[in-house]
Amino acid sequence: MARITLRQLLDHAAEYGYGVPAFNINNMEQLLAIMTAAQAVDAPVIVQASRGARAYAGDIMLANMVAAAEAMYPGIPVCLHQDHGNDEATCFSAVQMGFTSVMMDGSLEADAKTPASYQYNLDVTTRVTELAHKLGVSVEGELGVLGSLETGKGEAEDGHGTDQTLSHDQLLTDPDQAVAFVEATKVDALAIAMGTSHGAYKFSRKPDGEILAMHVVQAINQRLPGLHMVMHGSSSVPEELQERFNRFGGNMPATWGVPVEEIQRGIKFGVRKINIDTDCRLAMAAEIRRVATEKPDEFDPRKFLKPAMDALSALCRRRFEEFGTAGNASRIKPLSLAAMARRYQSGSLNPRAPLSVAV
Repeated sequence: MARITLRQLLDHAAEYGYGVPAFNINNMEQLLAIMTAAQAVDAPVIVQASRGARAYAGDIMLANMVAAAEAMYPGIPVCLHQDHGNDEATCFSAVQMGFTSVMMDGSLEADAKTPASYQYNLDVTTRVTELAHKLGVSVEGELGVLGSLETGKGEAEDGHGTDQTLSHDQLLTDPDQAVAFVEATKVDALAIAMGTSHGAYKFSRKPDGEILAMHVVQAINQRLPGLHMVMHGSSSVPEELQERFNRFGGNMPATWGVPVEEIQRGIKFGVRKINIDTDCRLAMAAEIRRVATEKPDEFDPRKFLKPAMDALSALCRRRFEEFGTAGNASRIKPLSLAAMARRYQSGSLNPRAPLSVAV
C-alpha cells in the first residue's frame, strides 16, 4: 500500500472517530515491532523521526528502512513524519527524503531552545505550509510551549526543548489564538500545549485538571471542530513497565504519565495524533535488562533485541486498540502526493472541511 500523508490519515480518523498513535523510530527493530503490531490489528501507522533520530540512523537508512517495511507489510498505510522540525531546512530536507508530513515547531526559535514570539511562529509556519502543500505534503504546527504546569519547566528531548522557566500563558495554548493561527497558516494539524512534556517524568502525581489541562482541548474543539489536534509527550509511563525496568536493575523513581483514559477523552474532542516515545523505549529497555540479568553469559544481540521487539509490539498493539485505530488500515485508499497537492491548490482542504477518504 502506498505511503499516506498525515492529512489524509487524520481526516479518515476524524470521519470514523479514532485517534492514531505516532511512534518515534531510530532503528530497524523499533520499526519492525510497530509494523508487526499494526498488521496484527489492521491499523494505519504514523512513524516519526526527530532530528536526533535522523542524525543517529542517517536519512538514507531511515528512508530505505521505511520503504522496506512498506514492502513487507503491503496492507498497512504508513505516514512518515518529521517530528519537531526546528526550521525550514529541516522540514524540506525531510520532504526530499520521502517524508509525507513535517512538523514545523515554531514555538521555539531555530535553536530549538528559545521560546519564540507568536509572529515568528506564524511567519515560519506559514512559509513551510505554503511550499509543503504545493508538494502535497502535510504540515503540523505547534502553538504554546511544551512543559510542566507543576514546575513551569520544559523538557529537552533529542536536543529539542527549552530549559527556561515558563509562564502559564506560554504553557497553555490560547484557544482563540489557535483559531487565528490555524486559519492564517493553513496547517493540517496543531500540536497544543496543555501540560504534557517529553520524557518519563511528566507529573509528580496522577494528573488532574490543574496539571493536565484537558479543558484546552475542549475549548479549541468548540471553536474549530474540524481541526486535528496533536498531543505531544503523551506516553502513559505504565506502572508495570516502571516496575519491570526497576526489577532488573533499573533506577527509575515513581512517575506518572498521561492516563490512557484522558487520551481517549481527548479523541472525543478532536485529538487525532498522539505522540508516544518514552513508553516504547521503556518497554524495550526493560526486556534488555531482563535478559542481561537472567542470562549474564549471553552476548548475541539478537537474544536481547527479539524480546525487546516483542515487548514493543505488544505495547503498540495495545495503543492501536485503545485509541480505536485498529481495524481501519483496510478502509483507507491512500492518495498520491500529486493528488493531495491538487486538493490543496483547489482550496478544498481547510480546517473546517475534512477530506473524506473512505474506500
